[in-house]
Amino acid sequence: MRRQPLPELPSGVSVGSHGTYAAAQRAVDFLSDNKFPVENVSIVGSDLKLVERVTGRLTQGRAIGIGAGGGAWWGLFVGILLSLFTPSGGNAVVVIVLAIVIGLVFGVLFGWIGYRATGGRRDFTSMTQVVAGTYEVICRPDHAEEARHLLARLALQTGEL
Repeated sequence: MRRQPLPELPSGVSVGSHGTYAAAQRAVDFLSDNKFPVENVSIVGSDLKLVERVTGRLTQGRAIGIGAGGGAWWGLFVGILLSLFTPSGGNAVVVIVLAIVIGLVFGVLFGWIGYRATGGRRDFTSMTQVVAGTYEVICRPDHAEEARHLLARLALQTGEL
């Protein structure tokens, strides 16, 4: 059995530093638009932070509603799968509707149990993501000068000096 190599950080020379991922992505896109061999470029995020954005309050009713929605979707999925195996005389719509209802009931139940299990310790909803403080565009040394030249043109065009 052949072992997979351990992941390594990309190596190269910094050709640009950006405050947002979108700006670094725009720089690489500009290089690509100008026929630069972008397979020699990487975007490396540094100074990583875990950001949790609170999106709202989680009440018992909302937890039950979220559970009901998720359960109904699972029920729809299972119902469609089961309807594929119904006999030719069977009613596939009834199978799908029944599966949605069963999924909804289980979703409500699990949503309520999940909310009650927290004991009010985390009664908010949120989204979590990892963000970098800076994004370096790095390039293999043999192509770095060309990349810098092109990115200088981008800076002049956009006024980002």
